[in-house]
This record gives sequence, structure tokens and C-alpha cells, in this order.
Amino acid sequence: MPEVMRFIAARLRHLVGDRRSAPRRETRLRCTVSLVDGRNGVSGARRAATLEGYTRDVSASGLGLVLPAIRIGERYLTGEGHTLLIQLELPHSETLRMRCVAVRYERLEEGETRIGYLVGVRITEISEQERKSLTAYLTDRKES
Repeated sequence: MPEVMRFIAARLRHLVGDRRSAPRRETRLRCTVSLVDGRNGVSGARRAATLEGYTRDVSASGLGLVLPAIRIGERYLTGEGHTLLIQLELPHSETLRMRCVAVRYERLEEGETRIGYLVGVRITEISEQERKSLTAYLTDRKES
């Protein structure tokens, strides 16, 4: 049933319009996603399990990610209270690290060129320097 509700919400957003406050820029950037475990920092004592994907769009307050799966191990990325650690690769070898929470997801249609899931995330924590880098990147994208 939740899948049906997400599908309806996505279609309504498409038909009625998008009310996001921060303008999004369509861009494809590589990203790595891992789950943050409040007890130990990033999941577990070993190297954290990750998913690799890319962005569909980026704004100052959130990202649209295309990921091959909705889970890392047995844990859902979109679970309530789950924080995601995202490493976003900007052009010119700059990598931004941020903490985010998933706010929505939808399974991508088989006929689309993308596979997997579209996951919308809201940025909850980012350093001041990395926010400046992200803002500069978005400004450059706007002007080109």
C-alpha cells in the first residue's frame, strides 16, 4: 500500500507543480551513501557498507539520488530516524560530505534509462566550507 501512495504523490507533484523552496538544478554527480549509526558513528566498527549512485538533481537544501537499491544490508535507507552519510563528488575532484534524511522515494519504471530507486533527501548537516562549495557549484550551473 505505501508504494501506491508514493506513486499517487509523485504523479500529483508532477501535475500540480513542485512546491520546493530551493530551486533544483538537474545534474549528474557521483555519490556514495552509507547509513549512520548513532552509537558508533558510521554503521559498525568495520568499513561501512555503502551504495554508489548519482544525483538526478541538486539544491542547497536537498538532493534527488538515483540508487540501485533502497536498503543497505537489512536496513532501509528511508527508515524513520535513519541518517544517511552522503559523499558527493563535484567536478575538479572535490568531494562534499553531508548528513541527510530521506524524505521520499519511488521505484523507477523499467522502461526508464535509470534503474533502481529515486530517493529524495534533505540535507541536515554540512560544514560551512562544504555549503559554500555546494552553493558555488549551483551558481555556476545556473549561469551555464
